[in-house]
Amino acid sequence: MKITPNMKISQFIEELGNAGVLGSGRVYRATNLLSNMIKDPEMNIFLSIAGPMVPGGMREIITDLIKGGYIQVIITSGANLTHDLLESFGGSHYRNYGFDDEKLHESGMGRIGDIYTKSEDFEVFENEITSIMEKIASENEIKSIQDFIYAIGTHITDENSIIKAAAENNVPIYAPGIIDSMLGLQLWMFNQSNNLCLDAVADMHQLSDIVFESKKVGAVILGGGLPKHYALASNLLKGGVDAAIQITMDRSETGSLGGAPLEEAKSWAKARAGSNLVTVIGDATVLFPLILAGALDMASENKLMGK
Repeated sequence: MKITPNMKISQFIEELGNAGVLGSGRVYRATNLLSNMIKDPEMNIFLSIAGPMVPGGMREIITDLIKGGYIQVIITSGANLTHDLLESFGGSHYRNYGFDDEKLHESGMGRIGDIYTKSEDFEVFENEITSIMEKIASENEIKSIQDFIYAIGTHITDENSIIKAAAENNVPIYAPGIIDSMLGLQLWMFNQSNNLCLDAVADMHQLSDIVFESKKVGAVILGGGLPKHYALASNLLKGGVDAAIQITMDRSETGSLGGAPLEEAKSWAKARAGSNLVTVIGDATVLFPLILAGALDMASENKLMGK
């Protein structure tokens, strides 16, 4: 590799490609694949988000992808929705508070690695989301989880919110594990004295329609877990995804889905034979912004050259 002053991000990625099949080579291949996915007018891109991507600084990146029309479906954990709402209601994610967890607890702080939250921000979150749920429940309809998230988005005013941007741009958000989050806990508590029913099965009706109506599907998978499986398994109905990028730190030796190489999905028809698949091992909060910046730079250059 050769690094020079003032080189463009796309030039840097090209240099990574000269390093072969190790980590840098995987970043190069993932960047090229993402660039091609973005440029393909027939491809709908599913973004799968597991792990603390919003606390880890990815919130505005995801919001900009929605607003730019780069992604058509989001599948996420309930936790990332919770943290998006936390910031939408004026809260934040903090740095530099130290690692003494008992003292953090005493001072009303929660820790996510080296990122911190304040209990007072969650108190505001609880009050605000309860008020929104009261408005949604007044409609007296059983909603899918996706419809519920969309309805929340119509009540958000923060322009940097993922949920608001998705609602305004008709990008459905699916959160099959929503109950396993602070948002899910608030939903359960709300239903102790109210009636807001969600139909989890209804999500598959909607998602399967998107899969069957898509000429091609590409997946960008950040982390593993339930969002990864939901993204891949929903495409089993049509023979699997046509392309996918996975960024994970999970290992494959245990047989877990999170650490499974994407090629394994071919055995389940969750990825098509001949599909273009790249697994990158590493921290998605570092690697995805790098890969995305390179892919957008490449796509822009090709557009200027008429490719």
